[in-house]
Amino acid sequence: MELKKDSDITMKEVSSNESSKMKHPPGLYMLFFTEMWERFSYYGMRALLVMYLTTEFIRGGLGVDKVSAMTIYANFTSLVYLTPLAGGYISDRYLGQRKAITIGGIIIALGQLTLFSNQSMTTLYIGLFLLIIGNGFFKPNISTMVGHLYADGDKRKDSAFTIFYMGINAGSFLAPLICGTLAEKTMATTQAGEIIHYGFRYGFLVAGLGMILGQVIFNGLANKFLGDIGKAPVGVAKSNSNDNKAKAKPLTKQEKHRTAVILILTAFAIIFWTGFEQAGSSLTIYTQDFINRSVNGWEVPVSWFQSLNPLFILILGIPISKLWYKLACSKSGDLSIPQKMATGSILLGLGFLLMVGAVMQRGGNIEDTAIKANMIWLVGTYFFHTVGELCLSPVGLSMVSQLAPAKLASFLMGVWLLSSFVANQIAGRLAGYTETLGHLQIFAGIAATSIIMGILFLLFNKKLAAMME
Repeated sequence: MELKKDSDITMKEVSSNESSKMKHPPGLYMLFFTEMWERFSYYGMRALLVMYLTTEFIRGGLGVDKVSAMTIYANFTSLVYLTPLAGGYISDRYLGQRKAITIGGIIIALGQLTLFSNQSMTTLYIGLFLLIIGNGFFKPNISTMVGHLYADGDKRKDSAFTIFYMGINAGSFLAPLICGTLAEKTMATTQAGEIIHYGFRYGFLVAGLGMILGQVIFNGLANKFLGDIGKAPVGVAKSNSNDNKAKAKPLTKQEKHRTAVILILTAFAIIFWTGFEQAGSSLTIYTQDFINRSVNGWEVPVSWFQSLNPLFILILGIPISKLWYKLACSKSGDLSIPQKMATGSILLGLGFLLMVGAVMQRGGNIEDTAIKANMIWLVGTYFFHTVGELCLSPVGLSMVSQLAPAKLASFLMGVWLLSSFVANQIAGRLAGYTETLGHLQIFAGIAATSIIMGILFLLFNKKLAAMME
């Protein structure tokens, strides 16, 4: 009986140890909420930007024509992915990640408050400039710090980045609802049921307050949950008595191979994001004109479909996080990073095949807006795109944190984010061709390209995996 009791205790201890190994450090959740509020700030402002630009001045907007408004919007959403390249480099060489995140957060908050302060094109450009610069300091460094919570080879890392990615989408899901309600309902002035003056500036104010809240969380809890992680710059070797400005050691052959893989996968990600970013352009236009949005006589707003992606991520993030961990612990081993990203590309292509189905249901490229396709095609598209995103984006963040040489960690995270800058520029131009080529050709072309690229990456998986070792 005593032997059995001891055995039971041993089994409980083993079970407890296994459970503790699966748990993530509390620093992950602190960074989760910091990023959530930063994304709340960004997406809250972004949700209002085009409406703010195109609404008449007397009604609370700036009265910009639609073509100019979309140009400003496209340039802004692209540049926020370009400045992380410089911000990551400065952090690696001079600031350290913790200081960079704080500086970036303060600049972002100032940008939102600038938009709140005055209704003019001057304050618009100053505010957007501050947001672009602040994002450059903030974005690459917080993602890099998530990776530094785990030792090299830790099986929890992909799972951790998936959880962190949920923080991004929690912020992007809540922001349009809260900031949009303030601008269009709570702080708007109505007359006879019609809005005569929007409260856009109050939406910007709340977005700024969200950023400030995120900074309070980060600076109040960082020392407790992060220790010394991110305090010092890592890009310069420590000085010695003979040379106070000693240069960092050159990259090893292995580090060069790993850096090459990061660059290859970044180029691959451009193709994925070019298709994915059609959500805000060609897919939105198609939804507005050719999707039957009626539910029991009530018409679903076009903008609401943009909430499907973050909603699906919040639902699927934890299950997929557990799937990566389960695979990593299995005898056959986890899927490689190229395999996961290739799967994401194929799923994106399958999503666009559903949109091809929507076009075919209508009889092809017919311009008659009275002929509508079932909205289930669109919902299915966003579902496949979301699962594909979860196979590529958080895994890509994890990949950079694992493979990047320490002295280039934040810089290469900026390179990874640069793929979204390039993709946003290409996506906008590609969407413009729907007017001449037609939606069927654009959707089918993106589907074919995404699936073929995914298959090619699967074929080159062994070569890329060898370079990553």
